[in-house]
Amino acid sequence: MIAYCGLECLDCMAYKATLANDDKLREKCAQIWSKMAKIEIKPEQINCDGCKSEGKLFFFCHACSVKKCASGKGIESCIVCPDYICEKLESLMKLDPNVRKSIESRRQK
Repeated sequence: MIAYCGLECLDCMAYKATLANDDKLREKCAQIWSKMAKIEIKPEQINCDGCKSEGKLFFFCHACSVKKCASGKGIESCIVCPDYICEKLESLMKLDPNVRKSIESRRQK
């Protein structure tokens, strides 16, 4: 499952923690993401079934401009967007370098 931003959900700590109901992985993810985002993220906030699911969604993703944009355009992912790389995606890439790596490798395929 590929997120709108191009990340592979199966590689995501929050997704893995949710699938396995793993509180230790939630704690680890919360610590790493808190440092990365420079905000406090609590382990109980680490629940996600993927941004395209109807289930649980990580709290940050509710307000994600990339998710809103891609779903609003009706595209599967920024990978196929004619406006690639836009300001929204560039901002997310600065926050998480894995987004850039993932989406660029997928675009090359």
